[in-house]
Amino acid sequence: MARIIEHGTWSLEPADEGLHDPGPEPLWNESYYFDFAAPDGSVAGYVRLGLYPNWDRAWYWAALVRPGRPLLLIADNDAPLPERGTTDVRTETYTATQQITDPFGPARVALTGTASVLPDATAAYGDVSGAETTGLSFDLRWDTAGGVYPYKDIPRYEIPCTVSGLVSVGGEKIAVTAHGERDHSWGERDWWKVSWLWTSGRLGDGTFVHGMQANIGFPLPWPCFAVPPEGGIEHRDGFSAATTFTGGLPARSDLRFPGSPMTVTPVAFAPVAVTSPDGREARFPRALCRYETEDGRTGHGWTEWHQPPGWEDHGWTHLAGETA
Repeated sequence: MARIIEHGTWSLEPADEGLHDPGPEPLWNESYYFDFAAPDGSVAGYVRLGLYPNWDRAWYWAALVRPGRPLLLIADNDAPLPERGTTDVRTETYTATQQITDPFGPARVALTGTASVLPDATAAYGDVSGAETTGLSFDLRWDTAGGVYPYKDIPRYEIPCTVSGLVSVGGEKIAVTAHGERDHSWGERDWWKVSWLWTSGRLGDGTFVHGMQANIGFPLPWPCFAVPPEGGIEHRDGFSAATTFTGGLPARSDLRFPGSPMTVTPVAFAPVAVTSPDGREARFPRALCRYETEDGRTGHGWTEWHQPPGWEDHGWTHLAGETA
């Protein structure tokens, strides 16, 4: 079994790879997430399945980006809940399955569907029913690289991975040999309360880096982790980030990883919007990013900057000389 860091207030068990009994909260959620990015940043994508059993719906998102080309996006925020005991989603426009047969080991994700073609990625915040469409399919495998990282105080864990398989766009087949991560979380998930930044990438020397910061109005030494080139997942304390926004979109974030400060710059966006049961909208800009460390290393990965209502007042740090 993959090595699991033990540093939290709860114990991660192999059974946690499966589904959990829902809590009573209306916004109780269980989420599975997978991403990948080619080492040169030429192709990248992600899949997220979010289950809201007490809201009687699932969210299913799948995105493919290639810098300089339109975003390909499936974003269904009113998907049917999978049949009991499964994580498969089937609709008239897509079929999505995932399989984890060996806890903390390989995961397989398959998708066959119709994606919106969005030359302007921010069109994803509105109605895309009139957009051009194309066939999109994933047949990908995530293999654990370095270990498993459970968060300290919440039921959530992340797994750095190598990713391989095939993506198809229309009649074009794209072989994927990439790096990425997968994660799984469960519990109340109110997307309309707190903004956050989350990031996960791999540098050219083989180092994986992962970090997150929630904007709660005062600074904390947020946790993060890394997998160095020689392997072995490492917990680190003291992550923080400062972001420059232009027109509401992130233009650059300075990430303060302990011992390895770096900058991430978006190169291709794949955002979504989410609406609460009472009608509030949050925007979720995500992007394939280029990572550049102060010591000259580079790489690629994914970063997200969640923007609920009033996010500008949630403690985001803007760099001098820039406007939000």
